Amino acid sequence: MSLKFFDKLSQNFIELLNDKEDYNVIIEVENKEKSFTAHSNILKYRSSHFRQELENIQPNENNIKIITKPSIYSNIFDVILKYIYGGIVNLEKVETKFIFDLMLIANEFELIELSNKLQIILIEDKASWLKTHFSFVYRTIFVKENFKNLENFCNDIVVKYPNLIFDSSDFTSLPESALVSLLKRDDLQMKEVEIWDYVIKWGIAQNPTLPTNLGDWTEENFLTLKTTLQQCLPHIRYFHIIHIEIYDKIRPYKKILDKQLWEDLNQHLAAPDRPIKSIILPARSVLVTDLPPRTTELKEPFSTIISEDHAAEISSWIDRKTETYSTTNIPYKFELILCGTRDGFAPQTFWNICHGHALTIVVVKVKGTDEIIGGYNPLAWDNTLDGNSNIWMETKDSFIFALKNGSIQNSILSRVKNTKLAILNVRKDRQKYQGPYFGFGFSLHSDKSNFNLDRLSYCDNFLDYYEKRIKTSSDKFSIDNYEVFKVLRKS
Repeated sequence: MSLKFFDKLSQNFIELLNDKEDYNVIIEVENKEKSFTAHSNILKYRSSHFRQELENIQPNENNIKIITKPSIYSNIFDVILKYIYGGIVNLEKVETKFIFDLMLIANEFELIELSNKLQIILIEDKASWLKTHFSFVYRTIFVKENFKNLENFCNDIVVKYPNLIFDSSDFTSLPESALVSLLKRDDLQMKEVEIWDYVIKWGIAQNPTLPTNLGDWTEENFLTLKTTLQQCLPHIRYFHIIHIEIYDKIRPYKKILDKQLWEDLNQHLAAPDRPIKSIILPARSVLVTDLPPRTTELKEPFSTIISEDHAAEISSWIDRKTETYSTTNIPYKFELILCGTRDGFAPQTFWNICHGHALTIVVVKVKGTDEIIGGYNPLAWDNTLDGNSNIWMETKDSFIFALKNGSIQNSILSRVKNTKLAILNVRKDRQKYQGPYFGFGFSLHSDKSNFNLDRLSYCDNFLDYYEKRIKTSSDKFSIDNYEVFKVLRKS
């Protein structure tokens, strides 16, 4: 008979962690602003990372070894230490971004059990957040090849909607491992010649000194590209590209292919029944399910801040519904007209782009938090005011809101109360500082002409203007990103 008392053991080791008398390790985090005490024997037997690090550190005069982790936040490292000592991880009331960051740090410390468990939690319980932050997640997980569950989750999406990655503005910054993982997929829903074009584009981008004109390339230039693409080229399905595409697309770069492969390609085109020496990979399979056309809105997430669930909730508020629309029955299309990370954070940019647009939603991701706030303006924004005063616009239909996220369990809706002071159109000489104003309840403002450089945007407690306060962790805040959508009713 084997009796196991792990709960009591974990409790005892957590008590040891809190005992400040017998430690022999200090771990400094957050640029040495915070520190933790620990015991070398526990660290090295629970983490091979710490074992190796401790072996390379000489103790100080007090026989204490000091480990420095300047880029790790103290709240994350606190969770890591409690896991190392007691096998306990408390994820109650934490933001999804915290879970994601914790997973990355657990992987860094080679805590595979914890890292894998956090991957599963993200996939099973936080899929909406992963999709909303898809580009960030995708590029992050491929830096280390230890997130197979998340890689498969993301690639299962990309193979169906490849434009999410291949048509993105930062496609050429995609890690090589991520690109190779997609090229290996038999179900990647792209024409093979298109895949070839993107691979060439990616390879050239990694070598910015290559001549712009292909006619000016030397043998050395082709060798450079071949070396860059050596992990990618074996996964192209060359023998499933038609003759004219071989001629137009492959032939100009034939020098980056192995000589035998190029000979076999030409023979296959002329005499397809004859045996060849090169390996013929199978054609990529076409999914039976109907895929949205590459030109439709469904080909990629419509926002980097809000999800389909958020859009359904906002739509129900616009229509003053007591029940929230389902994500399959949203009556509005959210057309992105401005994105801070794409168009910039200058207040003037807001007025230049949004002028004349009515029925708009502004959403903001507050910097350093998981908070999402915003407002709805049914009226048109106007950037033509030449006078000495701003002009308040009257409407009974505007509202401001805070959306449910990793730390907020329920969204908050606050409709305009003082309808004559609902929306502010700002005069021209103030547009370089002031962005959208929703009463005095929510606004974007920056004396530095950049919303994410100072903390002058605010949510405030002016209940004369809106029914409820849209509470954030701070009345004044800077932002990670903001987006403006034109709301169009679907036909």
